[in-house]
Amino acid sequence: QVQLVESGGGLVQPGGSLKLSCVASKSILTFYNMGWYRQAPGKPRELVAAITSGGSTNYADAVKGRFTISRDNAKNTVNLQMNSLKPEDTAVYYCKANAYSGGVYWGQGTQVTVST
Repeated sequence: QVQLVESGGGLVQPGGSLKLSCVASKSILTFYNMGWYRQAPGKPRELVAAITSGGSTNYADAVKGRFTISRDNAKNTVNLQMNSLKPEDTAVYYCKANAYSGGVYWGQGTQVTVST
């Protein structure tokens, strides 16, 4: 069973930065796509950013120019650098992986709160 463990969440003031990390229990080369999703209270889970095994990236319009997704194959890690954070970025952030074998895996989530 694949495990994804997120870290890096916390409380930050508007305009601040956070870096989220997602470490997989197996080589991320077995995943054709990995991404970050978020879910705010009372709202559906939504895609924030995704990256393919080839390095192609995709971002939600709301975070373009502020967030950057990257992957480190040697460390089995996908990162999300979040800059210029806004209160509306407050949510639980989840890591997701789509395996070539067909499996879909989720992490347990990490809370990001943007507030004064």
